[in-house]
Amino acid sequence: MRTRGKIPQRKPKIVVRSLCAGATRGTLTYGNLTFPCALGRSGRRSIKREGDGATPIGRLAIHRAHYRPDRLLRPAGGGGVPISPLRPSDGWCDAPTDRNYNRPVRHPYPASAEHMWRSDRLYDVVLVLGYNLKPRIAGRGSAIFMHATAPGMKPTEGCIALEPQHLRRLVSALRKHTVLDIPR
Repeated sequence: MRTRGKIPQRKPKIVVRSLCAGATRGTLTYGNLTFPCALGRSGRRSIKREGDGATPIGRLAIHRAHYRPDRLLRPAGGGGVPISPLRPSDGWCDAPTDRNYNRPVRHPYPASAEHMWRSDRLYDVVLVLGYNLKPRIAGRGSAIFMHATAPGMKPTEGCIALEPQHLRRLVSALRKHTVLDIPR
């Protein structure tokens, strides 16, 4: 029996794998692109907590991209992922008891909030991942991004990090509705 109408389209998917749950490095695959990546200092976890250093397991949307306009031109492509410049006052609240927990804020901010305008170049290009955004649950983790690696591919605080050239290549290849899958 044949159905009428549109054939369901699969969403484009980025897959991040590692050898074991505790591994701090893995491989990111998107279509024909494959890059090494750094993961959280505590590996991957299905139940994430604020400050545990783990990369959350699950399927995450890519909400938007930001870049440092004083260091880079607007990244090419992005295929439907909104891309906007960072400003020196941009921050991201990581205080579980604050009403803006796991949301962008402006510095100076009265509660604990990460600075997005960083001198270490990790956030020259940064993708905001859809972890603990809707609904937000206090203490379940905040500021889960995809960003550039620290020298030596050091583990992150729970994010996914790529070499800067690989991150820019990935952003240029992204298509609308791309999801990020971090399997068990």
